[in-house]
Amino acid sequence: MAPTTGPTTAATPSGTPRERWSSRIGFVLAATGSAVGLGSIWKFPYITGVNGGGWFVAIYLACIALIAVPIMVAEILLGRATRKAPVGAFRDAGGGRLWRGVGWMGVVTVGVILSYYSVVAGWTMHYAWLSASGALRQTDPQAVSAQFAAVHADAGVNLAWHLAFMLLVTWTVLRGVRAGVERWNRWLMPLLLAMMVALTARAVTLDGFGAALEFVFGLHGADLTARSVLEALGHSFFTLSLGMGAMITYGSYVGDDDDVAVSSVTISALDTLISLLACLMIFPITFTFGLAPGAGPGLIFANLPIGFAQMPGGAAWGTLFFALLAVAALSSGISALEVVVAHAMDEFGWSRARATLTLAAAIALLGVPSALSGATTVFGSGFAEWTTPLFGPGKGRNWFDTFDWLASNLALPLGGLGVAVFVAWRMGPAARERAFCAGSSWARAYWAWLWLLRWLVPLGVIVILLNALGAFGGRLG
Repeated sequence: MAPTTGPTTAATPSGTPRERWSSRIGFVLAATGSAVGLGSIWKFPYITGVNGGGWFVAIYLACIALIAVPIMVAEILLGRATRKAPVGAFRDAGGGRLWRGVGWMGVVTVGVILSYYSVVAGWTMHYAWLSASGALRQTDPQAVSAQFAAVHADAGVNLAWHLAFMLLVTWTVLRGVRAGVERWNRWLMPLLLAMMVALTARAVTLDGFGAALEFVFGLHGADLTARSVLEALGHSFFTLSLGMGAMITYGSYVGDDDDVAVSSVTISALDTLISLLACLMIFPITFTFGLAPGAGPGLIFANLPIGFAQMPGGAAWGTLFFALLAVAALSSGISALEVVVAHAMDEFGWSRARATLTLAAAIALLGVPSALSGATTVFGSGFAEWTTPLFGPGKGRNWFDTFDWLASNLALPLGGLGVAVFVAWRMGPAARERAFCAGSSWARAYWAWLWLLRWLVPLGVIVILLNALGAFGGRLG
C-alpha cells in the first residue's frame, strides 16, 4: 500500500499533537495484531470443534461480514474524525455524558481484560519453554491434564510469566505509535504468518489432514444447533477487538486519505484467515492421533501436547506453536495498553512515559489475583478462596472467571452497541458520510453500510447480550 501522506503528527481538535501511522500497511498490520490473539488461534478452533465445523464456520464467516465489519468501520472512522481515544472521541463527535460513559466503559474494560489476558498469555510462554526443554513428553491424557493443572496452581509460575508479559507490552507501548506499536507489529505479524504457514505445511503431511479439511469446510451440520449460531455470532464480534475502544484509538492515528472501509475489510479478512489456518494446524494433529475435536478449551493445552509428543520432531513443532500463541497474545496486549495510555494522554495531558508506566503498573497489580486464582503451591489450597471476589455472576467464580464473564459477556457487547447506535443515529449525517467516503474507493457502499449499522448490527449485538444473560438457555464464554 502507498504511504500515508502528511506529517508524522496531526493536530487534534484541541490543538494537541497526535502521532500518525507511517503508512497504511503499518496501520493494517497493527490493527490486525490487535484483532489476532488467543481468541483467533485458541478459542476459534475449539468452538469450531465443539460445534462440529462445517456449517458453523460458514455461519461465522457470514457474521463477520454482516455484523463485525460494519462495527469496525464505525470505530475506525470515529477515531479518525476526532483524533481521540474513546472518551474524547464520543465527546468531540457531539456525544453527551451518556456517550462519554460508553467511552469510559471501553477504556476500563480493556484495562481489566489485559489484567487477566496477560495470565493466559503467560501460559503460552511457559508452554513454549516446557516444549523447548523437552518437558512436554506425556501421551497419557490424564497426565497431560494434570500437568496443566499443576501449572495453573503454581503461584510462582503464573506471577512470573504474567509480569514478564506485561513488561514486554509496556516496553513496546513506551516507545510510541511508530517506533513501538507499529514497528513491533511490522515484525510480529509477518512472523506470526510465517510460523502459521510452517505449521500448516507440516500438518498437510499428516494422515488426518484430509479429515480435518472436511471437518472444517465440509457443509455438514449434524452438530449444529441454535446455540451454535449464537456462538458463531458472539465470536465474530469478540475476535476483532470490538467494543473496547482499540479500533477507535488506532483509528485516531489514521491518515485523512486512508480508506477506512477497505482497511476494515482487510483487517477482518486477515484475522479470519489466521483463524482458519489455526484450524488447519490443530485439527490434523487431532485427527491423526485419535484425539477429540470437541475437547473444548483444553484443545490447546491438553490435546495438542499429546499429538506433539507422538510426532517426529514434536518438541520443535510444539515450541514453534506455543511461541506463535505468545506472539499473537503480545500483539493484542500492545493494543490493549495503547487504549488506556492514549486515553490518559488525551484526557489528563500526561506524557506517554507517565501514562504507560503508571497504567501498566496498575494493570499488572490488578492482574495479580487472576494469576493466583488457582494458586495452591505457595499459599495452600485455601488461597484460591481469597481470590474469589464478593461480586459477579455465578456461585464459585474466582476473580479471573468473574472479570472474564463481565468483560466478554456484558461490557464488550454494550460497547459495540453504543458505537453502532452513536455513529448510525447520533453522529452528524454530513460528518459521518464525509468520514466514510474520505479517500475511499468504496464510497458507493456507504448506504449499505449505514443500513447494516442501523438495523442488523444492533439486532445482532442485542441477541449476543440476551444470550449472555441466559435468555436462550445458556451463556457465552
